[in-house]
Amino acid sequence: MLPQLFRDAEERMKKAVEATRTDFVSVRTGRASAGLLDHVLVQAYGTEMPLRHVANVSVPDPRTLLVTPHDKSILGDVRKALETSDVGLTPNVDGNVIRLNLPPLNEERRRELVKLVHKRAEEGRVAVRNVRRDAHDRLRQALKDGTISEDENRRATEQLQKVTDKYVAEIDRLVEHKEKEIMEV
Repeated sequence: MLPQLFRDAEERMKKAVEATRTDFVSVRTGRASAGLLDHVLVQAYGTEMPLRHVANVSVPDPRTLLVTPHDKSILGDVRKALETSDVGLTPNVDGNVIRLNLPPLNEERRRELVKLVHKRAEEGRVAVRNVRRDAHDRLRQALKDGTISEDENRRATEQLQKVTDKYVAEIDRLVEHKEKEIMEV
């Protein structure tokens, strides 16, 4: 029972860290990244689809994103989706492609982005701690049912805390890296 509990808890903690990493990709830094557009949805062919399913996103230089729709007839739909998204960039239609120019970040905007990163990191830490709490509840229930002893419960709780600390530290490393990336001029 205990090995399965730890495998399950660790797997869920890994997913929480991965979700935090994915969240960080969408936070704009001074450099262009195709990940900035991962959450953009395009209304095309009578349904809403992720941008990456209807267009290629490339990074020709550090300040430009190039969006090339697979089907030229949906160019207007892609442009409209980019305009209404929360990306905060103005799309420029250039023939059959859309260019998004990233303006340089000022100091105030960089600080706002760092705050956003810290907020998302805290959400990730809370998710990891929630996994720990769920596993801890299962341990308490097993102790109450008599399937594990007091000593096994204590050792398992300590091991669970070590695993939790490991994943919280990984989120902290992600924050440190992203903060450095944002604040570089």
